[in-house]
Amino acid sequence: PVPSLLPGEKRPTLTSPQPPSSRPPCLLLVQVSKNYRSVIRACMEDMHQAAISTRDSALQSQYSIQVSILSAMELIWNLCEILFVEAAPAGPLLLRLLDWVQLHICDVDNMVREVLSSENPSKHKLFWNVVDIFVLQGRMDEARHLLSKEAIANPTSMNMYKILDDLMKKMPVPSLGNTQTLTEMELKWQHWHEECQRYLQDGTFASNSHMESICKILLGDENAILEKKELMTTWYHFLVTRLLYSHPTVKPMELRFYAQSSMDMFLGEESSPEPLDTILMAAFEFELHQVIKECSVALSNWWFVAHLTDLLDHCKLLQSHNLYFGSNMREFLLLEYASGLFSHPSLWQLGVDYFDHCPEYGRVYLELHIERIPLNTEQKALKVLRICEQRQMHEQVRSICKIMAMKALRNNRLGSALSWSIRAKDAAFATLISDRFLKDYCERGCFSDLDLIDNLGPSMLLSDRLTFLGKYREFHRLYGEKRFSEAARLLLMLMTAHIAPCSFWMTLLTDALPLLEQKEVIFSAEQTYELMRCLEDLTAGKLNRQKFQDDDVETMKVEMLRLALARNLARVIVKEGTLEGS
Repeated sequence: PVPSLLPGEKRPTLTSPQPPSSRPPCLLLVQVSKNYRSVIRACMEDMHQAAISTRDSALQSQYSIQVSILSAMELIWNLCEILFVEAAPAGPLLLRLLDWVQLHICDVDNMVREVLSSENPSKHKLFWNVVDIFVLQGRMDEARHLLSKEAIANPTSMNMYKILDDLMKKMPVPSLGNTQTLTEMELKWQHWHEECQRYLQDGTFASNSHMESICKILLGDENAILEKKELMTTWYHFLVTRLLYSHPTVKPMELRFYAQSSMDMFLGEESSPEPLDTILMAAFEFELHQVIKECSVALSNWWFVAHLTDLLDHCKLLQSHNLYFGSNMREFLLLEYASGLFSHPSLWQLGVDYFDHCPEYGRVYLELHIERIPLNTEQKALKVLRICEQRQMHEQVRSICKIMAMKALRNNRLGSALSWSIRAKDAAFATLISDRFLKDYCERGCFSDLDLIDNLGPSMLLSDRLTFLGKYREFHRLYGEKRFSEAARLLLMLMTAHIAPCSFWMTLLTDALPLLEQKEVIFSAEQTYELMRCLEDLTAGKLNRQKFQDDDVETMKVEMLRLALARNLARVIVKEGTLEGS
């Protein structure tokens, strides 16, 4: 439930609600409204079919409740469409309300089928009920068609039938076009009304109580109409029937008076209005914000009020109604509805579109909700990431990438972790993962995720360690392709440029051994001296010296390297001396 005012709501500045009669209807918005109603009716049909097909009584009850809710929603929406979106003027307004009643009071169709399928329709127990309903709903042609069967079955009532048929045929109705003015319509209706009154006073229908009752209804006799209360079932049906036969040219601003009195007369003192009655009454009174508030209280979610308010806002009917915290009512309700969608495991993506259409607070809400989405799978993470990237939400992009990188690292999926850290442009995390790659290489003697490392491209510049990882993998590729000179230059560059971590120098020097032992001289004298200097720098420190002395394997590596470097230097000197002599 919501309080008497929505959070932050200001009361309308207008002293009394005014119908939007002066505003021309936008045909596009009317069509949009009808599309919404089509969707509601389609959902209602699906629920109805589900209720019929299921054998589970609990499910059947649940589906039936949903059908009732959807039916009420469509009823309210249709009335708002007539009064606010289409803004029907006097004359066409009554025709729209008749259509509204006929669409939502459907019980008569089953009764008609039952009556017409009988052997003698005019003798059927429901015959006069069906005729009365047709008259109460202004369906004169159908009522006349049924009455003709009564005239055929009872020739003695033929004269009464012809008079009543003529009255029903001549009944003036408002025109949707501009073929007649309201004044002309009222004059015709007055003459017709006087004719009906004359026949009733003459006792023309005195011998047939059913026809007499119909004539009284045509005259707008409220008591006669109320006698058919059970056939109408609702006060708003009574309202439209009452208007049809007593005030067919009713103006929008007069509806509130007729609606209130009709509800009071129909419900009486023994029953109180239901929430639906309160909503419809607010609509007839053109209390637009009251309609929205009551719907927010009565309906189970924000879908209806959010979309109805959005439509009414496009009709420029909510411009004077802002909220204290800066947003208008349309945005407030859309934000609430979208927030609800984000709690659903599959509908959260729709919530993104709703936030996009909230210019003031939509992005802030989206940023907050995006951070709460559980990233259960990589596929879902990629969906969220794409949404953030399309909207330049850089902080959220980095956050998602870091979360996914950490998850991948915990599962020892180094390739995926590195890929996510690169997308996050997180140099520190990329360095950490690069170290894990190098450690993994030292333990296993080969790289995992070669495709990723081979295609780092400019991304390797994100951190020095990542650069080293990419270049070190390039060294192995060159060595595998027997491009020894290029491999040797790259290896020496990694050490002399201090790109390689000091802890990895011994591994690099060990990688140089096969090149030093090649038949062809690979390293020049200058390069050999550089390698010697690197080896001495590595072993010169006190801690390193102690380490090499205590570890026989490391000592052996150092001795082998020194020997290989000395032999290579000797070969180079001989080679270079021979070249100079020649």
